[in-house]
Amino acid sequence: MTARQLSFHPDAIGEAEAAARWYRQRSARAAGRFVDELNDAVDRIVDAPQRWPIGPRGTRKVKLPCFPILVIYRQINTAVQILAIAHGRRRPHYWKTRL
Repeated sequence: MTARQLSFHPDAIGEAEAAARWYRQRSARAAGRFVDELNDAVDRIVDAPQRWPIGPRGTRKVKLPCFPILVIYRQINTAVQILAIAHGRRRPHYWKTRL
């Protein structure tokens, strides 16, 4: 197994924090589940980034199991870059300017 570098686009970090805040305002339990699912998705991406189909411009996406959130990323050599933590039904493809 190859060690991979992981980086987050600064806006992706803000999106993750905003989503966690939104869930926390409604339920601490839901916020905790969201953070756990997000962390699990990122771990799975780092472990095997080719697992998900390649999309436009070399990007890939993973949907969180219980939330309408997509983790959009790309692999460059052995590095993984998280581009967006995006709501699956709002503003599709807004993150493409980050490529």
